[in-house]
Amino acid sequence: MSMNEYILNLSGMIPLFVIFYINYFYLAPKFFMVKGKRTQFFLINAVMIVALAIGSHLWFSYYRQNLDPDRTEKTAKQARRRGPSVLTFIIRDMLNLSLTTATATAIVMTKGWNRLETERQEAENARVEAELKNLRSQINPHFLLNTLNNIYALTAFDSDKAQGAILELSQLLRHVLYDNQQPFVPINDEVQFIQNYVKLMKIRMPANVQVNENIDIPEGSQTVITPLLFISLIENAFKHGISPSQQSFININISDDKGKVTCCIENSNFPKADNDRSGHGIGLEQVQKRLDLAYPGKYSWEKNVKDNVYQSKIIIDTTTKA
Repeated sequence: MSMNEYILNLSGMIPLFVIFYINYFYLAPKFFMVKGKRTQFFLINAVMIVALAIGSHLWFSYYRQNLDPDRTEKTAKQARRRGPSVLTFIIRDMLNLSLTTATATAIVMTKGWNRLETERQEAENARVEAELKNLRSQINPHFLLNTLNNIYALTAFDSDKAQGAILELSQLLRHVLYDNQQPFVPINDEVQFIQNYVKLMKIRMPANVQVNENIDIPEGSQTVITPLLFISLIENAFKHGISPSQQSFININISDDKGKVTCCIENSNFPKADNDRSGHGIGLEQVQKRLDLAYPGKYSWEKNVKDNVYQSKIIIDTTTKA
C-alpha cells in the first residue's frame, strides 16, 4: 500500500472515530439516556452525519485533484469515466456513520443497563439483609422469652438448678448477642448453641420425656449457615412434643455432608389448645421467611404429622450461590 493510499484510508476512518467518541462520551449519555432529550440527540447526530459525509467526500475529491502526487493522466481519465454519482458516495458514508453512531449508543445503553442492574441487585441485597436482620431481632426476644419462662418455672421448685440454668443461659446469650449479628456462622458454633439450649431444656424435663441428639458434623467442617435458623424448630418440638403425663420424645438430627446441611426434628405430637397463645406462632413463620431470603431455591422443607408423630426436615445446599 502506497503512502497516498494509506493517507486516504486513514482519512476515511477519522469521521467514524469522531462520531463514535462524541456519541460514546457525550451525546448518548447526556441526551439519549436522559428522558425528554432524545429528539435533540437525533437532530444533533443527523446534522453531524450529513456534515461529516459531505465533508469527507469533499476532502477525498480535493486530495485526488490537488494533493495526490501519484495522480497520472491515466488515473485522471479513469476518474472522468462515468461511475456512481456523488450522492451515492455520500449516502454510503452516511450509512457507515449511522451504524457507528448506533454502535456507540448501544454500548452506552448496555453499560447503563448493567449499572442499573447492579444498583438494583445491590438494593435488593440491602433489602434482604435488612429483612434478615429484622427477623433475627424478632427471634432474640422470642427465644429469650421462652427460655426465661423455663427458668422462672424452675425457680419455684429447685433454686440450685435455676442457678445452673442461668449460667447456661449466659452461654446462649453470647451466641445470640454476637454471632446472631453475622449473616453466617460456622455450623459447629450453631450446633454447639443448639446443644447448650437442649441441655438447658433438659434441666426441667419430666422423667417421661426422652430427648435424643444425633449430631454428624465432620471435624473441622468449613460449612457456614445463617445463625439461629433451627432453634425455632427445636423450640416448637419442646412446646408441642412434651406431655406432663404421657410418654414423650424429641429426636434432633443434624448433619453436614460436604456442605449439604440436614436438620430433621421428630417429636411426639401434643398440640396446644387454640386459646394458648404462648409464642404467638411466630417461630415457624420466621424460619420460612429466613429460608426464603437466605437460601432461595437452595433448600427443601418437609413437614408432616403421621401416627401422632410430627416431623420437620430441612435440607439446605450451602455449596452454591443463590
